[in-house]
Amino acid sequence: MRVTHRDEWRVTATVKPRRPADLGLTGLDELAEFVAVGAPITVAVLPRRLGRLGWVSMGDRLASRDVEGDYRRRCEAIAGELRRFPHVDEVHVACTETHFCSYCGCGWEELTAAQAANPREQLDEHSVEGEPVCCDKAVYEFRIARGIEPLADGRGGEDA
Repeated sequence: MRVTHRDEWRVTATVKPRRPADLGLTGLDELAEFVAVGAPITVAVLPRRLGRLGWVSMGDRLASRDVEGDYRRRCEAIAGELRRFPHVDEVHVACTETHFCSYCGCGWEELTAAQAANPREQLDEHSVEGEPVCCDKAVYEFRIARGIEPLADGRGGEDA
């Protein structure tokens, strides 16, 4: 079974500063009228760790029962604040996703259409695009869920 791990949460914002104060350059209003920027500026805002509670710090899993959800909510709050600024054009919440197999722990890889069509890359004549390539148990589960014949030699079944 494919398991997805999400981390490295961030909020990316495209900023088009129009005044010096939009860049944090305060006190220049009497001397400068506007800021000329050749291209929009993209910045990434990282949320504070869930386990950083001010005077004490702990792991995220100790601070939260829903680490992924809490990071998502924290990033959405940051995005909401950024959208209030008139010089912020686009805001997106993003994270890095890593997929791995729950059976063998390997990184999740699937057969491509070209690999599924190549007899040298197939496990048997029932191999299809999207089939996992990491272990027999993952192949077995994939095929059973889609009504595809399991491996002819019985690999990956319940007693494997």
